[in-house]
Amino acid sequence: MNIVLWVIAGLLAAAFAAAGIMKLTQPKEKLAASGMAWMESYSAGTVKLIGALEVLAAIGLILPAALDIVPVLVPLAALGLALIMVGAIVVHARRKENQAIGINVALLLLAAVVAWGRFGPYSFGS
Repeated sequence: MNIVLWVIAGLLAAAFAAAGIMKLTQPKEKLAASGMAWMESYSAGTVKLIGALEVLAAIGLILPAALDIVPVLVPLAALGLALIMVGAIVVHARRKENQAIGINVALLLLAAVVAWGRFGPYSFGS
């Protein structure tokens, strides 16, 4: 199960690092035009904040455990991503963007599995 948690954390880290970097480096208008219509409802600063949180969480999923420096940050990062996905589900539900909700639910479940495993039976302290 430890390997499964590492794989899930790695996939989540890659996905959220890419999404976060995209939000940090691209103008809001370009992102909205590329299919992220929800951004029209938020300021550029809010979009950048979401991107920064995604990048930080992606880093937090891997580096603390890999470097053995405060590994409790791994499940906290997973929990943070789960909360971001809850927010995303609410936003997409209000906008009736059902396809996006499915993706958000899948990411939420993966983040929840990592948080459960790393807080619980497969924590780095045990």
